[in-house]
Amino acid sequence: MRKIFGIGETIYDILFRNGKPVAAVPGGSVFNGLISLGRAGLESTFVTEIGSDLVGQYILGFMQENGINTDYVSCYQGKKTAISLAFLDENNDARYSFYKDYPNNRLDFEMPFIEQDDIVAFGAYFSLNPVLRDKVKPFLQYAKNQGALLYYDLNFRDNHAHEVDSLRDTFRENFALADIVRGSHEDFINLFGYDDCRRIYEETSRYCPRLICTRGRDGVIVIDHGQEYCFKARPIIPVSTIGAGDNFNAGMIYGFVKEGVVPSNLDDLTRDKWEKLVGYGIEFGTEACMSTENYVSREFAQRLKQEL
Repeated sequence: MRKIFGIGETIYDILFRNGKPVAAVPGGSVFNGLISLGRAGLESTFVTEIGSDLVGQYILGFMQENGINTDYVSCYQGKKTAISLAFLDENNDARYSFYKDYPNNRLDFEMPFIEQDDIVAFGAYFSLNPVLRDKVKPFLQYAKNQGALLYYDLNFRDNHAHEVDSLRDTFRENFALADIVRGSHEDFINLFGYDDCRRIYEETSRYCPRLICTRGRDGVIVIDHGQEYCFKARPIIPVSTIGAGDNFNAGMIYGFVKEGVVPSNLDDLTRDKWEKLVGYGIEFGTEACMSTENYVSREFAQRLKQEL
């Protein structure tokens, strides 16, 4: 079976509702999707960083329990694992405060063995951070050269929007490395100042010909080589939306494996095939919204594992 690789941040999320803590779970944008994919039986490897504290050791064990290969996790001695406080509003959307304790020298890892048609997920500020770029970019270039399928989730939040001008060249590099770019309407506003998918595609298509725009309750727009497809969202009352986009990504990647989507046939995707892929994304994302975990339930994942 094809292997899944992710590179990104690991963080411990503490969720608050009405000013009181209601849950605490391991998280991170790529992390959340990989946990769901590991639960669904896909061979998944994560390149990330944690502290040597109790939280870091708990998260390391949690990854292993959920089928994640942790051979490429950097563990920083004497440092604390990153923490986020997520404050849920009346719509169960979150605002964040972050607390981080990193060393000067970060992300020291050997390149994992990536083969043709494997899948690499990357994104968020982790893939843009100037402190980490000299480690992240060679990893992505290596994966591209090996013939992997690269899936890029912008996940560009407003706390970094003030850096957008200094990061534009890095965004372009990520677009050019990616086979598929995905962003939410919030991401696009933070990056471009607007969320018109067609205008955004005109900006990104010179680097990557496939763009996925997720718009919450307003559904999903896919633009593939200029052809636009629209898909409806599934109406729900969420418990938490924290892992929604991350698990949409996981569902898409699950769909790549199940439907046999590889770099060599990406240009042949029809509307019907995109509908199937987006359907998996919506299914995963919807499931993740039904609890305060950041991932799909084990019961849900077990059913999908049997269908692979």
